[in-house]
Amino acid sequence: MMAKTQKIYNFMGPRKLMAAFSLTLLLISVASLAINGLKFGLDFTGGSLVEIGYEQPADLGVIRNALEDAGYEDVTVQTFGAATDVLIRLGETHDPKLGDNILQQLQSAESDQTLTLRRNEFVGSQVGEELREQGGLGMLLALAMIMIYLAFRFQIKFSLGAVLALVHDVVIVLGMFSMLQLEFDLTVLAAILAVIGYSLNDTIVVYDRIRENFRIMRKADAIEIMNSSLSQTLSRTLMTSFTTILVLIALAVFGGSTIFGFAVALLAGIGVGTYSSIYVAANLLLMLKVTRDDLIPPPKEDVVDEMP
Repeated sequence: MMAKTQKIYNFMGPRKLMAAFSLTLLLISVASLAINGLKFGLDFTGGSLVEIGYEQPADLGVIRNALEDAGYEDVTVQTFGAATDVLIRLGETHDPKLGDNILQQLQSAESDQTLTLRRNEFVGSQVGEELREQGGLGMLLALAMIMIYLAFRFQIKFSLGAVLALVHDVVIVLGMFSMLQLEFDLTVLAAILAVIGYSLNDTIVVYDRIRENFRIMRKADAIEIMNSSLSQTLSRTLMTSFTTILVLIALAVFGGSTIFGFAVALLAGIGVGTYSSIYVAANLLLMLKVTRDDLIPPPKEDVVDEMP
């Protein structure tokens, strides 16, 4: 029986339109980061965190009013997983008895039920600043090591294309957190690093097929090779992304506030990473003018010793 012919999609047809779309997203993300910045969580800014357990679902409005009447400022109140678990974040207030004081204030306002202090933590601003700097340096180091690895594994143009595609993904995810003012903490930073690994893996699969097709399809031009390579890896890319997204949706919906930011960052990163592995990574190779000569070393000329 004859093998089924692979259907080839014209992915590179709208490449200029997709490049303009990516550039627009990048400009919006950079502008938002410059204007709004990131809403850093307690891990990076420093401050106090108090967790209170309620017997019945808590009224967040009552809690805020009670804390404001007690003189507490810059307070964030939210449920933590369940409606009976309340997480209270305050600015930098290093008071070992802070949790007990807040518990007494809230117990007075909620005298009909018994409250329990479950957690009382403090992170200094210096520690938060160090975490922020080390996290940024870790991300830059990861990109640098990826670039070096791909330069040896493939070729310098492939290395540049992959790293630029990763920067594209990271900046857009950060821009989304900046525009929506979602809290950026250590779990979100971990998600960003996971996005880098996920997107890189997808890009390497595509690049490996492109390199192979450059050696096999000797009469095809670069655009035809890109279209063939992307079509051959499309089912793998979509199935991997789809199954991962299903898990992340479940985490975002049912996982509670603790891992909500982590799940949202990964959802956005995988969506953008899937798009970039198709339209950004391959498009960058065309912009860098990759050719068959870049991948196939020139044949060595035979050296013939001349007899005197």
